[in-house]
Amino acid sequence: MTQVVDPKVRVEERSRDKFHAKRAVLAAATLNTLAELGYARTSLREIAQNSEYSHGVLHYYFSDKLDLIAEAVRQFESLCVTRYDEIVADAETADQLHQAFGDKYIGTLVRDAPVHRLWYDLRNQSFFDDAFRSEVLDIEVRREEMIWRVVARYCELRSVEPTIDSSTAYAALDGIFQRALLQHFAGRPAGVDAAKAQLDAVFAVAVGGAAHEQ
Repeated sequence: MTQVVDPKVRVEERSRDKFHAKRAVLAAATLNTLAELGYARTSLREIAQNSEYSHGVLHYYFSDKLDLIAEAVRQFESLCVTRYDEIVADAETADQLHQAFGDKYIGTLVRDAPVHRLWYDLRNQSFFDDAFRSEVLDIEVRREEMIWRVVARYCELRSVEPTIDSSTAYAALDGIFQRALLQHFAGRPAGVDAAKAQLDAVFAVAVGGAAHEQ
């Protein structure tokens, strides 16, 4: 028997989908503004003044700045969490994976620095405000999975079992990234360069200190 869908329900679903789609567009469009201003210095009005959208439009789609910032970070992270997947898929040797990952890791740190800063700002604020803590924790899980795909594949290509787990790998690589990001904003390129050697150390620990393949 064919189920008949109530036209009113269909219209409501279509309207809801359009609403969420518009939220995504607005959040992506204001991401750079958010990244430049940071959490503490923003309001919906200030974001509107630095973007092409009016305060009224932003307020219609977002209840407050927390709602907008959380959506913007989700949009960015939806792309970020697959950042290294192509590298993982294409690598034929452990050294190739290691090199490509390092290049991408440092590259995005410098190129997308303001947005990464916004992520760490938001994560820090979640210690004090539980309004978006669940979103932060969800993103943390996805970021950990992203890093683990790299480390697990690296160990597989070296034919060894990882000597660290996924949470340890993420804590190490995320810590290196955050420290290097601060060095970048402080205008200390040597601190960013140091991250490369620190990455080498983490990869060495992950495989139990075995020598690099030739």
